[in-house]
Amino acid sequence: MLEKLEAIETKYKELESLIADPSVIADIDRWQHYNKEHAALLPIVAKIREYREVTQEIEDDKSLLSDQPDDELRHLIEDELAELKERNAALEKELPILLLPKDPNDEKNVIMEIRGGVGGDEAALFAGDLFRMYSRYAERQGWRVEILSANATEIGGFKEITFLINGHGAYSRLKYESGAHRVQRVPVTESGGRIHTSAATVAVLPEAEEVDVAIDPKDLRIDTYCASGAGGQYVNRTETAIRITHLPTGIVVQCQDEKSQLKNKEKAMKVLRARLKDKAQREQEDATNSDRRSQVGSGDRSERIRTYNFPQGRVTDHRIGLTVHRIDAVLGGDLDEILAALITADQAQRLKQVD
Repeated sequence: MLEKLEAIETKYKELESLIADPSVIADIDRWQHYNKEHAALLPIVAKIREYREVTQEIEDDKSLLSDQPDDELRHLIEDELAELKERNAALEKELPILLLPKDPNDEKNVIMEIRGGVGGDEAALFAGDLFRMYSRYAERQGWRVEILSANATEIGGFKEITFLINGHGAYSRLKYESGAHRVQRVPVTESGGRIHTSAATVAVLPEAEEVDVAIDPKDLRIDTYCASGAGGQYVNRTETAIRITHLPTGIVVQCQDEKSQLKNKEKAMKVLRARLKDKAQREQEDATNSDRRSQVGSGDRSERIRTYNFPQGRVTDHRIGLTVHRIDAVLGGDLDEILAALITADQAQRLKQVD
């Protein structure tokens, strides 16, 4: 590990020299590239330097302690040494995590797709609950939510809804939410008071820029049609709705929420780029990483990841065996405890693979 830390610090110093070099400054693209690399290494280098300082202070205190005849001063040094050792142990746990390879998508915005599964109207209502949960979580983080497409039901839920969460690092927090979510409760449509089990699936995709995914216009079939759905005031009047089919993959994206056909097309293309990028990444990972399916946050849409049990007031994440007994708070957007536990579990798994 020490060799890796020294290599990182050496690279950091090289980048520091480069971004101060007049010839690099004159080339804005090169300067921005090096500056971005430099900024990414800064948190790691800060920890490396702190670790080195703490280690040196421990050695200095040990030397002082061995030559110190004054009992009062010895107690002071011993107290300081205990604190330094505690900080040193914490840094020894933090540094390996910082050395783990970064997910290049972590800083990106996310496109989330929620679809009601088994359970009919109740599944659609649950899909609506999940959308509100993620929207409130985004609000807590200071992120912005933009609906890209939605198929609402008459009773207030969604057969499916696709939305963008615009916020720095959104993907790093929400990528663990992909999978099947299950709810157990008495539906509002149930008169007999029986508990039903319904499900909805969540897909989390990093937003893809045009430079990330090359799409040949010849590969697209674009159809326009009249919007339809529950309560839409522009329903069946003008052909503003867009359906885009990517012919090589068969991926179909629809959008009808905007009054403008152009805006609907822009939103549909945003979703299409994200799906194509996700598909390419999955194919590459599946070909090179046979352990992917066992990882936390693998993104398998069919995996049942979480149960929301209303009678018991609990939320259980099955991947890490975590149960919290505050279902209302979780559905109100308080996801920090669950997401922090998932991140920690993921880091632990990745550290084992490195070892």
